Amino acid sequence: MENTSHYRGSAISTTATTPMRPGTPESRSNAFGDEISPAPRPNPFSTPFTSRPASSLGSSTGVRSGLPSRYFHSRRVKKGEVDQPWRKNKDPKEKWVTIIPLIGLALGFGIAGFLIYDGISSVVHHKYCPVLDEDFSQGLRETIWAKEAEVGGFGNGQFEQTTLTDENVFIKDGKLIIKPTLQDATLLETNNVINLTADGTCSSPSLKNCVSVTNATEGTIIQPVKSGRINTKAGATIKYGRVEVTAKLPDGDWLWPAIWMLPVNETYGPWPLSGEIDILEGRGNNHTYKQGGNNIASSALHWGPDPANDAWWRTNVKRSALHTTYSKGYNTFGLEWSQKYLFTYINSNLLQVLYTNFDKPLWQRGQFPSSLSNGTRLVDAWSQTGRHQTPFDQEFYLILNVAVGGTNGWFEDGASGKPWVDQSPRAKNDFWAARNQWLPTWEKNGQMEISKVKIWKQCDGNEDQE
Repeated sequence: MENTSHYRGSAISTTATTPMRPGTPESRSNAFGDEISPAPRPNPFSTPFTSRPASSLGSSTGVRSGLPSRYFHSRRVKKGEVDQPWRKNKDPKEKWVTIIPLIGLALGFGIAGFLIYDGISSVVHHKYCPVLDEDFSQGLRETIWAKEAEVGGFGNGQFEQTTLTDENVFIKDGKLIIKPTLQDATLLETNNVINLTADGTCSSPSLKNCVSVTNATEGTIIQPVKSGRINTKAGATIKYGRVEVTAKLPDGDWLWPAIWMLPVNETYGPWPLSGEIDILEGRGNNHTYKQGGNNIASSALHWGPDPANDAWWRTNVKRSALHTTYSKGYNTFGLEWSQKYLFTYINSNLLQVLYTNFDKPLWQRGQFPSSLSNGTRLVDAWSQTGRHQTPFDQEFYLILNVAVGGTNGWFEDGASGKPWVDQSPRAKNDFWAARNQWLPTWEKNGQMEISKVKIWKQCDGNEDQE
């Protein structure tokens, strides 16, 4: 209920709520004795003073009326003014708070020093003598380099024929170029035979590496691509030493660049008994490829009693490029090889890829079966030397090449649009049929470019020591 009183044109309006007893602390009256609603009580939890301009506060004594003025004063405590009884009566155990960390530091430095000493003492510091320092300013010297002509692909079922022509291996702007190109289509569409033994150009003693056939009836074709492979077998070989190849890897689907080494002689028997050193293997596919494209570099050693028992998977490591690919610019792919160890690296020997320590016989490390599935007993062909590093204790030569495709699993079946199946007899046909897909990816940078090749041999007189 609302009650209004008038006086001299003024009005005071009150709203009736809960009745209050006159004279109680809660009740209030106006000038005419009428009771009015009480003023709202202040919130005891709110800040008692709101922000106000300084001029409205008057003198300092008027600020915050009713509350004593308090101020915080800081001062420096003088020495001796405050008692410190803990300094007078020290706990004898407190000394261990200092002693224990010092003991830990001493042990840490001691262990670190021992590990450094042990690492340094285990590395043989060899003297190296230059064997080859190649920048291709003199062209492709035949006294050093030899082109290879084959169709076999080293048993990998590769799709390229390596040629002796300048179409696939040539020097341009001071760089060695190894470039895959398409095969003559007429050789694939009608019955034809490539026979590299006819003119004596085949680089392999094996007939299957020298002859290829297109048979329209059976649906087989010759190698649909031509490419290049060169080696230093005639002009630069080493047994222990270092190798560095500065190269830019190719871009392009199903390209397979490689920098690797094979033994000059098959001292211990056919591959892989006499070993293989892969300094670098890659794939030209882009970084989205399932197995890793041109952003991945792989190194491996191949060794074992036969192809079925190749222990490469025990000595195989990959390294990713950091925020780039190995086809964007030049990188140095290196090898350091001694009687006690072999490692590969990229750009610096601190950036190692594969490291193998010859601290026990490789036959023992391989854990090969005692016999083959046909009952033939496997005999350790390396035990006769008494050296742990056998078969990596003989002269090796360098190989540079760009392979294409293959049926050995380097490109996994069913991954990232692979257009052929390894076990299919029509694998080469299927690859060739998909050329409109993969050939455009080669156009911009479908070649390997090599700017420098350096080879050193170990020449400190320890080459034949354990």
